[in-house]
Amino acid sequence: MPRIRVLPHAEICPQGADIEGPEGMSICDALLRAGIPIEHACEKACACTTCHVLVREGYEALGPASDKEEDLLDKAWGLEPDSRLSCQAKIPKETALVIEIPKYTINMVSEGH
Repeated sequence: MPRIRVLPHAEICPQGADIEGPEGMSICDALLRAGIPIEHACEKACACTTCHVLVREGYEALGPASDKEEDLLDKAWGLEPDSRLSCQAKIPKETALVIEIPKYTINMVSEGH
């Protein structure tokens, strides 16, 4: 099963984590399944940017972002060339990913998911 290394995030995942997720599952769902409480204010409907992640390794193995995702990413805090919405990026076959959850989101109030 493909592996995802989550780099440490002071609040969400202080120690970092190594998790697994099946091919085709969204990065967001894999994080949530592993108990990493990434924000997802729109309930994974590609309508916000709270699940924004930086794909530090394995970015090229991900499928292309949709036009809608690209438009939303333009509004994400800390946008970088390797940014993706974790609710839209699907885990690729046999490729390890390294992701970083940005320090901030544009969400003014955390829903406590």
